[in-house]
Amino acid sequence: MPGCWPTSRHQTLIRRAIKQTLAVVWLLTALTATAQQPPVAPNRPVVDEYFGTKITDPYRWMEKQPNPELEQYLKGQGDLARAILDRLPRRKELLEHIVSLDADAPSSVRRVERLVGDKYLYLKVLPGQQTPSLFLRQGLKGAETLLVDPSRFDTKTERYSISYFVPSPDDQYIAYAIAPNGSEKPTLHILNVATRQDLPETIDRMDWEYAQPEWHPDGRSFFYTRMRQLPADAPATEFQKKKQVFRHVLNTDPATDQFILGFGSSPAVAIDAADTPIILTLTHTPSPYVLARIKHGDANEETVYRAPIDAIGKPNVPWQKIFDRADLIRQVTIHEDWLYLMTSKDAPRFKIIRTHLSSPDLAHAETIVPTSDAVLDAMGPALDGLYISQMRGGLDEALRVTWDGPPRPQRIKAPNAPPCFVAGTNHLLPGAFIASAAWTGNGLVYLYEPSTGQFTDTGFAPKHPAEAKADLESREVLVKAKDGMMVPLSIVYKRGLTLNGKNPTLLTGYGSYGRISYPYFNPLSVTWFERGGVYAVAHVRGGGENGQEWHTAGQKLNKPNTWNDFIACAEYLIREGYTAPRYLAGEGTSAGGILIGRAITERPDLFAAAIINVGMLDALRFETTANGVPNIQEFGTATDSLGFKGLYQMSAVHHVKDGSKYPAVLLTTGMNDRRVDPWQSAKMAARLQATSTSGKPILLRVDYKSGHGSGLAREQEQARLADTYAFLLEQLTGKPD
Repeated sequence: MPGCWPTSRHQTLIRRAIKQTLAVVWLLTALTATAQQPPVAPNRPVVDEYFGTKITDPYRWMEKQPNPELEQYLKGQGDLARAILDRLPRRKELLEHIVSLDADAPSSVRRVERLVGDKYLYLKVLPGQQTPSLFLRQGLKGAETLLVDPSRFDTKTERYSISYFVPSPDDQYIAYAIAPNGSEKPTLHILNVATRQDLPETIDRMDWEYAQPEWHPDGRSFFYTRMRQLPADAPATEFQKKKQVFRHVLNTDPATDQFILGFGSSPAVAIDAADTPIILTLTHTPSPYVLARIKHGDANEETVYRAPIDAIGKPNVPWQKIFDRADLIRQVTIHEDWLYLMTSKDAPRFKIIRTHLSSPDLAHAETIVPTSDAVLDAMGPALDGLYISQMRGGLDEALRVTWDGPPRPQRIKAPNAPPCFVAGTNHLLPGAFIASAAWTGNGLVYLYEPSTGQFTDTGFAPKHPAEAKADLESREVLVKAKDGMMVPLSIVYKRGLTLNGKNPTLLTGYGSYGRISYPYFNPLSVTWFERGGVYAVAHVRGGGENGQEWHTAGQKLNKPNTWNDFIACAEYLIREGYTAPRYLAGEGTSAGGILIGRAITERPDLFAAAIINVGMLDALRFETTANGVPNIQEFGTATDSLGFKGLYQMSAVHHVKDGSKYPAVLLTTGMNDRRVDPWQSAKMAARLQATSTSGKPILLRVDYKSGHGSGLAREQEQARLADTYAFLLEQLTGKPD
């Protein structure tokens, strides 16, 4: 009847139709404005059979290398995403706000090395600079000297950043690595500190993840781990295999460097093709030995051998195994003739034991720090003792154990910051850097003097003016997961938040490698909070927040716990009134792509939007990539039936269902990514675009001057945040502020 109101059911249908129409109109308007159509990925099915199960891959062609067709597809997707993101109503305003916040930031430093003689070596970004430079400072309040500005290596197409730096034992030389465009392809340079000039030689193909140069005690040579020189047509899976350790003598041609250790080099040292050998020298403590660390892919537990340093480089080096993977050792520290080891054996939250380096005997090792309800996280040696970081209930704690006397861990409490951690030590100097951090603001970095108990503010982490204005508060809660396990959840929001179920909320998580999501405050995130946003971190299984058992409970066949925990945290935020599915977004990065990819394919109704940054999304095919080989330790292999089962269930691409209504998704990738190949994101984008019936946008943001995330220039980080927040606010609130 004309003039009559429709029934409730009719209202629902009308609202649903309007929503879908608006979403389609929004996308079509953007496409019309850019005079582009979304690129369609050709569907060329390849069928694989795994232990009786047939799996169809419509986009296998993307994996081919080199691949002009994929490059063209990525360019089309990237151009489209760029055009749409640039036209979002809030994007310009958000970028201006982020840039202004960044411009107001005081210059803070990173990776501080404390040197003998009250000297400090660190990275720092100066106003107007895009990437950090290396500086040396005499005294905490002294003048700083610029040592290396990476921009001097820049070209028209490449922007360089410093990957790491390692000073020699006498601090006269610094080995530092630089890489272009976030590629993690480091080339090593050697700086003479006195002359401020680089030595003539450089070394490329440096190991890019686990092994930095280790200086010989003579201070005029160092050991380093290097990738092999492979032909251009070598399979990608060979890239990280058979790494080799060499010794380089300063002012000599690296082509003449002596080969020390590697696959098949010594019958006394078991090294698999996928292992990474690393020589660990003991320059900080008088010792006749060196250690050979054998890292097994991405596994945390290592095998370690010992040998006399005078025998290194000679035939038949008498290597002796100190411990193996079964001993569950994940960190090693040496002091004089004592070997300090952090292990999870019979200690799921870890303990620290010690034995003699000259006559190691783990069976009778002395316990220095026993296991407790706190999770031991890291340890570092200083002149006066061993400094230790641990976590209890999501909060950091710092401990010290003196070298002499009975092992009695003493708690260190920084001023006005009970949650604090050890930020750095030097074995030749007493004390340590002690720092604090919280979700609501970053704390200061102190220099702790053990003889007096005094804390001195180093000035290395000045407060950002936006921090006080942000007026944030946080909560730590426990959420009951699908199987009854209690999962920690951190929630951050502006003080006075109303729990009305309408707050735009970004829930993020990771859950791999036993890594902990530490409290951290990014001043640029004020942009999100000032627009009513809530930020939450799900400490899901697969991470390390509750120790080794928490890690293994989210590995391989246990991996579903990772995204089930994440889903439970999302449901908690909805149940408690923080948000609702209409206002909720999920986020995952790198291996966190498994988490968010499977969360939205398992529960697409739970999220309005998702951000997937450089995500691992085709787990079944990941081990065919360069970085897939070491990751078999964490995720498994499709070459055995159980491994296949685990990888299949964690592979988001294979769980996208035709006709499902998926959230709006912004995927990001870097063309120089060596950890997760861009085709992983391309496959997911193609699959979602071809199947989703929600009418919501699926965008693939492509950055040609970045990789997996390291080495980003300041302007790249600003643009990434502006794109993310603009996309989320458009999807979660639907109208400009």
